[in-house]
Amino acid sequence: MLFALGASAQKADQLHVDWANIKRYEQANSEVKPSAGGKKSVVYMGDSITDFWITTDSAFFAGKPYFDRGISGQTTGQMLVRFREDVINLHPAVVVILAGINDIAENNGPSKPEDVFGNLVSMAELAKANHIKVVLSSVLPAFAFPWRPAIDPVPKVRELNDQIKAYADKNHITYLDYFTAMADDRRGLPSTLSKDGVHPNLAGYKMMEPLAEQAIEKALKN
Repeated sequence: MLFALGASAQKADQLHVDWANIKRYEQANSEVKPSAGGKKSVVYMGDSITDFWITTDSAFFAGKPYFDRGISGQTTGQMLVRFREDVINLHPAVVVILAGINDIAENNGPSKPEDVFGNLVSMAELAKANHIKVVLSSVLPAFAFPWRPAIDPVPKVRELNDQIKAYADKNHITYLDYFTAMADDRRGLPSTLSKDGVHPNLAGYKMMEPLAEQAIEKALKN
C-alpha cells in the first residue's frame, strides 16, 4: 500500500511538472538519426496498449524502422501536446495513431466526445501537414474498465469508432479496424486476447500486428 501511495504521488507530481510526459522519450528521440525517417519508417503513437506492445512482443519491432511512442494512461489531449516531439520531429513515413480508450475511461476527468474526436483529427491534420501518412486505428473493444467499474465503455467505443471511420473515409485516410477482428459477442475483448479486458496479451498483439502492417502498406500506397 505504501508503494502504491508513493507511486500515485510520483505520478501526480509528474503530471504537474510535465502533463504530457514529453520527457518520456526525449533521450530516445535525440538519438534518432535524421536518416531514420526513411521511406517506410513508422511511429506507433498511443497509450498503454502501444506502450506495452514493445515489451510484450519485442520481436515485432526488432530490426524494423518502427518507433514505439506509447505512454500508459494517456488521453488524446496529452498525445496531441507531445505529437511534435514524438512524431513530427522523427520524420516518419507513417504514423499509426491508436488512442481514445483512456478518454472514455475519464483518466483525466470527464471529456466531451467531440473533443476526443477533435484531438484525433488534430493529430491527423498535423501529420498530413508534415507529409506523414496517417493510419487512424479503431479503439479496441472493452466491456468494462477494472479501474473505472462505474463506466460502461461499450456505447462510447462504438460512437468514437464510428466517428473515426467516417472521418477516415471522407478524408482518404487509412482506417485500421482492430475492433471488428477482436471483439467478442459482448463487444468486449475476450479472455483469449487479454487478461484484464482492456490490454492485449501476446495473442492479442499477434492478432493486431498483421492488421497494422497491412494498414501501413495501404497508407504508403495512397
